[in-house]
Amino acid sequence: MYRVSVFVISLLLFFGANHTVEASEIPTASLINDLQKGGYILYVRHGDATVGVDQPDFSLTDCSTQRNLSAVGKEQAEKYGHAIRKLNIPVHFPVKASPLCRTLQTAQIAFGAQNVKENTFWLNIYKLSQNLDTENINSTIQAFTNEVEQTASTNSNRLIVAHSFPSGLGLGELSSMETVIIKPLGDHKGYQVVGKLKLEDVLQQAGMS
Repeated sequence: MYRVSVFVISLLLFFGANHTVEASEIPTASLINDLQKGGYILYVRHGDATVGVDQPDFSLTDCSTQRNLSAVGKEQAEKYGHAIRKLNIPVHFPVKASPLCRTLQTAQIAFGAQNVKENTFWLNIYKLSQNLDTENINSTIQAFTNEVEQTASTNSNRLIVAHSFPSGLGLGELSSMETVIIKPLGDHKGYQVVGKLKLEDVLQQAGMS
């Protein structure tokens, strides 16, 4: 029943909501060039995490109750931040991050703890992977749309470090440190996904692969 509900919601959102979720075939170098000009949102999934699951009653203030960044994940975050700076992609501070330890740590390693602010809203994306009812899923996706349709500064980019979406919802499934490039279209106009960059794409463009 849950899978059917998600499928129905996805269809409703695709045909009825005020957003466009279509990744274009823009070459990677062109995407980087556009990001250097600003005006986009970079939605980034956290780095590689340790094996296991979060405890059912995990605490946001106790990382031992959560999955955390692995050594690989920490290295990914460090390289990502270095690549963004090397590519001269302007980022508006503070970077927003989901309050889970692995998302906060990813953002802090990449951009410095002083430049990161946790935002509990992004925990709702994490919760989409749970067995939510139709109303809650719909509400979360609409709230996400409301958040990312807000136009960004024309000379910098907003950056969010959060979680993957379930397949068929929102931005879809994302790999560790994968970046979705979003173009906000303004209030009640939605947003457009103009491309996706895996970590290796970013590193390659920065000459770090």
